[in-house]
Amino acid sequence: MSQSITYVRDGFIEAEKPPTSDSSAFAWIRHNLFASWKDSLLTVIALAVLVYYLPKAIDWLFVSAVWTGTDRTACLTTDQGGQLPAGWSGACWAYVNDRFVQFMFGSYPRDQLWRPLLVAGLFVALLVPFLIPRVPRKGLNALLLLVALPLVAYVLLLGGYFGLRHVETSLWGGLMVTLIISFVGIVMSLPIGILLALGRRSSMPILKMVCIGFIELIRGVPLITVLFMASVLLPLFLEPGNNIDKFLRALIGVSIFASAYMAEVIRGGLQAIPKGQYEAADALGLNYFHKMTFIVLPQAIKLVIPGIVNTFIGMFKDTSLVTIISMYDLLGIVKASFGDSGWITPVTPLTGLIFAGFVFWIFCFGMSRYSAFVERRLDKGHKR
Repeated sequence: MSQSITYVRDGFIEAEKPPTSDSSAFAWIRHNLFASWKDSLLTVIALAVLVYYLPKAIDWLFVSAVWTGTDRTACLTTDQGGQLPAGWSGACWAYVNDRFVQFMFGSYPRDQLWRPLLVAGLFVALLVPFLIPRVPRKGLNALLLLVALPLVAYVLLLGGYFGLRHVETSLWGGLMVTLIISFVGIVMSLPIGILLALGRRSSMPILKMVCIGFIELIRGVPLITVLFMASVLLPLFLEPGNNIDKFLRALIGVSIFASAYMAEVIRGGLQAIPKGQYEAADALGLNYFHKMTFIVLPQAIKLVIPGIVNTFIGMFKDTSLVTIISMYDLLGIVKASFGDSGWITPVTPLTGLIFAGFVFWIFCFGMSRYSAFVERRLDKGHKR
């Protein structure tokens, strides 16, 4: 009895020519800006807004700005037509230049500025190779950056050791405070958040309840409340004379607050891991520690890199809330300088806020771009 083999292919479709690719600037503009009539309309509107506002912004920020001066009189000018009030012809960068050291270090003693500058130099020298994948000895680099540097920074910045003059934390301020709180918060929140996420998914009821209670309690209150409790209410429960430094309380409050949010980000990554990964690890005979360390957590963290960096960026900006406990970061020290009678002009506050915003943007944009680089480097595909 003969069988039908009509379903067997006896010929091949002729291969088509590869699509033509045009990498010219004109092709990019046509594809990204004028692909449809809606895109074209939005592009035209955006260009019209830029043409109208961008020259004025450039003129105010740079061309008509005042760059040198020793007091408010340098910025009390009017435009040629006399249409703008005094002080509104351009930005007063002379005010930022005069207050620059204060914006960076607060009231830190000027004759001791070499100490925070040395810490900043060590931080950059250790951070840059740590972020470059090709640089070897990452373990030693991480040990120096995350363990040795905080100890050295504590001795140098606070003083009181090796003949260094003691500098109270109440004198610290500016960008130095922002970076210290952010660095400590980032270093502490990630491991604590991982432990909380693992505890929340644990099969042990008591541990799971404790982690859930901690996460939901911290996430249910604003950061201002956490800082206020750490600064005002905590000393009420301590014995007289047994006080905790105000800056240390801020570090603990920010770290605890960020850890609760980080735990939920990590938990989202753990839930995205296919069940087969857990079963494969169990089939290999791995214990819980090895399974999480070498198989589950690396994949989970890779999946939630955008969420982790987003938490870091939010925490970096939230450092401005430490003003509630009389610790002045960059934004706080800029706002405090508005009351200086030597620089009171209509344009001074706006110039100071633009400067603070630009500094915050530089750091946040840098973190965002580096996270995108890490995502591309680790993008090996994720198949269920």
